[in-house]
Amino acid sequence: MKLIFAVVQGKDADSLRSALMTHGYRTTQINSSGGFLRESNATFLVGVEDDQTADVLRIIKQTCYTRTQYVNPLLPIMEPGEFYMPNPVEVQVGGAAVFICNVSRFERIVS
Repeated sequence: MKLIFAVVQGKDADSLRSALMTHGYRTTQINSSGGFLRESNATFLVGVEDDQTADVLRIIKQTCYTRTQYVNPLLPIMEPGEFYMPNPVEVQVGGAAVFICNVSRFERIVS
């Protein structure tokens, strides 16, 4: 078994969750924010058999997109009376960061 951790941009979370459910994969979603731009992220935890790993990765690649975004860099520390307006910087955001771990034991507890 494998445990897949996929950290995706918040804008892609709904479509990824729907695609995983459509293909019969159970998932746990943890919402967070952070990173360079302090924007919303979602971390998906998906437990699968070894032979299903490639299919889950394919679904992630099809639903999580890279986007170009412009951000204003932090203002530098300046002396009183100085004026500096930085130009926006183009950055790539989105896609997914995926971690795949081996699972030595899995139990589903239903009471």
